[in-house]
Amino acid sequence: MVTEASEPVRRRRHGKQLESALLTAGWDELVEVGYARLTMESIAVRARTSEAVLYRRWANKDQLVLAAIEHHRNANPVALPDTGALRSDLLAQLTAVSEALAPFFAVAAATAFSGLLADTGLTPAQVRDKVMGDQPFPRGRAIYQRAHQRGEIDVERIPDAVLDMPFDLVRHDLLMDLEPPKPARIQSIVDELFLPLVRKALRD
Repeated sequence: MVTEASEPVRRRRHGKQLESALLTAGWDELVEVGYARLTMESIAVRARTSEAVLYRRWANKDQLVLAAIEHHRNANPVALPDTGALRSDLLAQLTAVSEALAPFFAVAAATAFSGLLADTGLTPAQVRDKVMGDQPFPRGRAIYQRAHQRGEIDVERIPDAVLDMPFDLVRHDLLMDLEPPKPARIQSIVDELFLPLVRKALRD
């Protein structure tokens, strides 16, 4: 016989814990059914809560979806490699972020072009920045700082555009192809584009 004392206690979620659970449910629903079929009701059912709980935080599904995408991106950072050299660190980081973010970019891009763009009233650039993040690879800077500390480069002498370029190109490839760039493409970005520009900047 199951007694009241033996039944599992369902703890109520509050604050950040509740919001995280709601946003996770929103992301999972987005992945499973897509933006067009997603509703506030379906997210509430998945999150085991009421629609009123959602509407107290987000005015509509567009706001919730954008928040869910941002939450998923921030909750799944890519580990920073430490190979001991700038070139191998950069190759490892670009490969890791490509493989980790390709599924995310595919879902986000499908969302943007299946109704979110029209429903929000935002410009394509604004939706891109909200969905993809205006700085999708901020941890790349840590690779450069470590290389600077090892004496490989002087980051103060290298233009920001050069430091950003490998990550900008990978983001471009992800947006265009919705799959990770091939190893040869990543190696080309590093060896044929980035490193020659770094060497030139350090000579000047």
